[in-house]
Amino acid sequence: MKVLQLLEELEEIAENSSKVPLTGKSLVDTEDILEIIKEIRIELPEELQRAQWINDERNRLISEAENERSIMLADARAQADAMIDRDDITNRARVKAEEIISNADLQSRNLKMRTYEYLDNVMNSMLERVEYAGRVYMNEMYDNLRKSFDQITETLTDNKSEINNLAYQESVKGRTRDTLDENFLPIERDEDDEE
Repeated sequence: MKVLQLLEELEEIAENSSKVPLTGKSLVDTEDILEIIKEIRIELPEELQRAQWINDERNRLISEAENERSIMLADARAQADAMIDRDDITNRARVKAEEIISNADLQSRNLKMRTYEYLDNVMNSMLERVEYAGRVYMNEMYDNLRKSFDQITETLTDNKSEINNLAYQESVKGRTRDTLDENFLPIERDEDDEE
């Protein structure tokens, strides 16, 4: 930078100037100093503009960095909040899911127990009906079967008696009674049978 060089020249002039005895003051060439000051004035606006630009650029970069930092912090906070919310939502969803599963499990067990109770009642009812039917119909069937066997026995006995009587009558007609088999002897009926 030229202004700095010019300022160094001024320092050299001041250091190398002649001293006035007993006063401690220096004698300088005013023309040289004014010439340097003039050049400083010419160079200074350009240097000041450059310095101002550097300062503005520095401020702009700092501002951009601050903005970028603020945006990054806001994003980080948003992501952290989202993660917290997501974790909170996930935890609430997990708790809700466990609650739903527990309720479903309980309802399933209750439904199974009600089904078992219903089936038990149906089975008991069927057993009672079968036992009743067995008592009523088996007794009736037994009575009917006994009556049928009694009738068959009575019919067979009547038929045997009739055959024996017929055989006896034939043997009497042919006087061959003594050759008649004992199985064909007439069966005498009780008075109760005749009734």
